[in-house]
Amino acid sequence: MARTRSSDDEDLDRVLALMAIPGGSGDEEAVAQHLRQALLDAGADPGAIVSDTVGRRTPIRSKTGNLSFTLPGTRKEPRRLLMAHMDTVPICIGTRPVVKGDKVVSGNVATGLGADDRAGCAVVLGAALAVLREKLPHPPLTFLWTVQEETGLHGARLLDKSKLGKPQLAFNWDGGDAGKLTVGATGGYRMTVAVSGKASHAGGAPEQGVSAIAIAGIAIAELQKKGWHGAIAKGKFRGTSNVGVIRGGAATNVVCDAVELRVEARSHDPQFRKRIVDEIEGAFRRAAAEVRNVSGEEGSVTFDGRLDYESFRLADDEPTVLAAEAAVSACGGRPERAISNGGLDANWLSARGIPTVTLGCGQRNPHMKNE
Repeated sequence: MARTRSSDDEDLDRVLALMAIPGGSGDEEAVAQHLRQALLDAGADPGAIVSDTVGRRTPIRSKTGNLSFTLPGTRKEPRRLLMAHMDTVPICIGTRPVVKGDKVVSGNVATGLGADDRAGCAVVLGAALAVLREKLPHPPLTFLWTVQEETGLHGARLLDKSKLGKPQLAFNWDGGDAGKLTVGATGGYRMTVAVSGKASHAGGAPEQGVSAIAIAGIAIAELQKKGWHGAIAKGKFRGTSNVGVIRGGAATNVVCDAVELRVEARSHDPQFRKRIVDEIEGAFRRAAAEVRNVSGEEGSVTFDGRLDYESFRLADDEPTVLAAEAAVSACGGRPERAISNGGLDANWLSARGIPTVTLGCGQRNPHMKNE
């Protein structure tokens, strides 16, 4: 007798199909089309599926915006929002998801899996399909899949919340165990540091040059030595910072005159995060004044920074949190509240008046090859 496919089989197929679609930040169109077609195949009203235009305003210009699907309720209850983000990080491009025992891993040893956040996309899509196919009674619902989360939560930051139908309970799926409820997250600031020096021949006249690379190196070394790079602990205050990207130089026989760095600072405390930023900027200014050529000329630095997302913490009795805990318990799970040191789409939703709890959907080691 042939084995009948179960809903678990369909859920697994759904997440495998989504993870296999390439789609980094700014390149989510194929993912959005997959989601749209699945909704249409299940009988969704095409007019209820909407793509916005935030991709035209994000740092990575794109034709793809956030995708939403709204349903009127069959019961008079507060509207609920279910959401996840469509993009993955570059290390996951080219993944070939395969099942090994009770885990899904990348069959391509050079890539991560991309379950962050295609697993979340699959959860939200699966809920929408169940409602449509099984004609389940339900409150008013909004399903949302955002773009460019990984590069700064830009889809959630720029979305027009008036298009969401005024949800009062909001749930985001992104990372960790299914019982993990993230009720707060850190705030993040990112900046580009442009270091300018003076070019000269590195063999014939190195003393006439001002090395932008030397300036950057001295600044980073000071931050590391004084405890302002990496995990930061100053008394009762905590935060993190990271110099994540350095670009500059073209040849070994030229004193480098320009370096660009991308740097971030995070803390749950907005004032301490500002202190971290001030320390970073101070270190680069001091390094620029320190590196001089034989004529006494020195380098210079400029900073272009922005707040990517502000920290938040939901109240212990927030209805969204209590509803999420009840749902996890009803499924036989053990809900555990958590605070994240990373940013989430929930940061911007919560900041804009839609308290949002983030639930895990099984990812392990995101952004790594052994995900």
